[in-house]
Amino acid sequence: MSVYFEELDFRPTAMGALSLRRRRQLSTGIDVYEIKLGDEFLMSSLFTVAEIALARLGLAALQRSELDVVVGGLGLGYTAQAVLEDKRVRSLIVVDALAEVIEWHERGLLPLGGQLMADPRCRFVAGDFFAMSASRDGLDPRTPGRRFDAVLMDIDHSPQNLLHPNHAALYRPEGLRKLAGHLHPGGVFALWSNDPPDAAFKAVLAGVFATSETHVVTFDNPLQDRDASNTVYVGVRASLPL
Repeated sequence: MSVYFEELDFRPTAMGALSLRRRRQLSTGIDVYEIKLGDEFLMSSLFTVAEIALARLGLAALQRSELDVVVGGLGLGYTAQAVLEDKRVRSLIVVDALAEVIEWHERGLLPLGGQLMADPRCRFVAGDFFAMSASRDGLDPRTPGRRFDAVLMDIDHSPQNLLHPNHAALYRPEGLRKLAGHLHPGGVFALWSNDPPDAAFKAVLAGVFATSETHVVTFDNPLQDRDASNTVYVGVRASLPL
């Protein structure tokens, strides 16, 4: 293949055709990594500001140390890397339904894979984040019922634009309550969205968590020569047990 474009891997999955591509951006000489599911782009290394902000905004809402964190959605690893940059973090579990994405990191096909694999605080789990969130066993297969200080999620495009219809339940009050049950009192749930703030989801978030905030994260889009924005929602569980 051309030095300017390479398909690093292609796999059929239950969710559709999954591909990892590398292309050279001629204007900067930078290699851009892209993950596609079918015809949809899941992630591009050209746009990582909001994925990093998801980790920083979520963890900033915690006034404590010795943090145990879950990231739902591995992707290119930028949220996970930003979590590990916080020195308060003592453990990180990254859950992804696509074992192929985890394998790409383990094989070193993605730039951040080596860093994530080398950090003893970080562990990858191949699993259905939505089913695990709804289960009493929770988000750590090794320790059923374990609670966390923060759960940071970047999987669907938005609460309305889902990768699979089965994901819809998490964004309803009962689904968020089950997720909140995996948090310590005062723990944080943060969610990335590609869409502008959603009034309906903001109301659901506020109804489940003691406090909630919505952040619009703006960044440069060099492909369209303009600014773009994503949304990060942050909910904090009540400090006292429910």
